[in-house]
Amino acid sequence: MSAFILSPDTVWNPKALETGSVPRRVLHRIAFLPKGGGLGLIARVIMENEPLRYFIALSPFVVAMFIWRDLALPISQAPVAMIIVIGFFEMKVLRVSPEKRKTLMDEDEAARVLDTLNYRARRVLTKFAAHRGQTSGEIILVIEQSELAHVTPLTLVSVQTREGKPRILPLDEQERALIKDALFDETFTERLLHRANLREDEYLRAVSFDARGVSGHTQLAALLDGPAPQEAPA
Repeated sequence: MSAFILSPDTVWNPKALETGSVPRRVLHRIAFLPKGGGLGLIARVIMENEPLRYFIALSPFVVAMFIWRDLALPISQAPVAMIIVIGFFEMKVLRVSPEKRKTLMDEDEAARVLDTLNYRARRVLTKFAAHRGQTSGEIILVIEQSELAHVTPLTLVSVQTREGKPRILPLDEQERALIKDALFDETFTERLLHRANLREDEYLRAVSFDARGVSGHTQLAALLDGPAPQEAPA
């Protein structure tokens, strides 16, 4: 599953993305409805919903009550067993223990992964600012991943700013393509970053960029690559 570019343009409920501070954490904080991405993305987003995961964990109890109706009442009155099952499902099936985190990759490799992310994120932001003709203000590339392990990683990428007012910026199609093409590829994947994040137990990465650092050469390159730039909304 490729990273989902999160912006007011790519969700059905853009008001849910409104924020008073950045970087804005989204997973487990707000419910958003992605546009496009197919059923796989929608199912993966729904998987972040804890009550739904509890229902999945307890589904064997529900099935058992339908099969053995005479045991339905005793089964429904076994809260300790249900709590144990939920705990096992959440902590052992969907998460990695603190001891196992360090075995996912060594410290040096994790550092290299994060260095690569920072380098690529700054390159994305440089091109992004040049595309918009933005020569002042701070922009932030926020890469957030789900803390759930042993399932397909869910990666949300957004461009945020605190200039004017804190917000997640709307992105046009070319800007979304720029992020998709320049951030991850076959040599640097969402899964690789997810392993590093699992090791460090940190799932939100924010890379800031001062648009004053955009050179005239970069602006010219952006102009040659696409249509006339637009100013970032205030």
